Amino acid sequence: MVAMEEGKDQASAIRTSISRTLPLRLLLFCLLFAVLAIGLSIICMYSLRFFIFQQTVAPSTFRPWFEEVHTIERWIRPPTNLWHSINDNELLWRASFVPKIKQYPFLRVPKIAFMFLTKGPLPLAPLWDRFFKGNERHCSIYVHALPSYISGYPQSSAFHRRQIPSQMVEWGKMSMCEAERRLLANALLDISNEWFILLSESCIPLYNFSVIYHYISRSNHSFMESYDDPGPYGRGRYDSRMEPEVTLGQWRKGSQWFEVNRMLAVNIIEDNKYYPKFKEFCQPACYVDEHYFTTMLTIQVPHLLANRTLTWTDWSRGGAHPATFGKDDMTEAFFQKIFEGQACLYNGQPTSLCFLFARKFAPNALDPLLELAPKVFGF
Repeated sequence: MVAMEEGKDQASAIRTSISRTLPLRLLLFCLLFAVLAIGLSIICMYSLRFFIFQQTVAPSTFRPWFEEVHTIERWIRPPTNLWHSINDNELLWRASFVPKIKQYPFLRVPKIAFMFLTKGPLPLAPLWDRFFKGNERHCSIYVHALPSYISGYPQSSAFHRRQIPSQMVEWGKMSMCEAERRLLANALLDISNEWFILLSESCIPLYNFSVIYHYISRSNHSFMESYDDPGPYGRGRYDSRMEPEVTLGQWRKGSQWFEVNRMLAVNIIEDNKYYPKFKEFCQPACYVDEHYFTTMLTIQVPHLLANRTLTWTDWSRGGAHPATFGKDDMTEAFFQKIFEGQACLYNGQPTSLCFLFARKFAPNALDPLLELAPKVFGF
């Protein structure tokens, strides 16, 4: 009996020990399971948030009109396509941006912007193509034609895809100056353009590119003709309602065809002081393209103007328009008369090299011009 009692006590002790061990293991197992469950819940929560965020952001097709700037290259690269949809106010605003630090943080090759104000095609384009050939690094070309005109220049031409968005232009009215400001604004979008020349479809170069580039780049002045004409076609066009912005003593006249540097180009496109006065009070028989820019710049920066144009024109026949020359006029003797007898100042010194371009030349003058170009013009 005693042995049996002792066996019962020993079995009871074992059962008690087992009963105590099982709850402890169960507790540890539950605790481990809870930790894993919490960990998985946290991982799932963040994964879900990331997935939702990706689903919300990644598929977006919105693209702003500007690109995020990662390198200086995106600031200085000229527009690859001149055709855009921004209006004139937006264009002038964008083109008026001016760096305050004068030293460029990259190798800048200054270029000449050749701006052609035309009605439609450029009949003398083959001559200009020969002029530009091999000098693409130092020039840019811009063409403002009537909105209805669709150019078809071959890919090999310097004028291929160089037409800018345009508006209708009426001779002698403010729309002419607006077209010129539109050309300047588009050209200013290329940070490397330093000089800006306005030309027409009837203009030709009188020298090769190297001569013209060095003449313009080394000049201390911009070539905007400006003079005080006391006669009926000068002061006679002045309207006293332009005061106080423009007085009679400040009124100037000059050729429409000009060359300006980058600073003066910005002055022209950013103007909102003189523009309203000229638009309202200089209408035919006041031809605004002969007075607006030359008067404004003479008021603002007279010391920066050469007070002469670089474009030769023959007004000897009289009338509202200069003489036009055709194929029968195209001889060496004809151009020798243009080259001879010139006298002007260049950087304050007398020179006989005064005109770099000439007009007006008819379309049928092209073939003889191409024949004369190597000997007469040097290209």
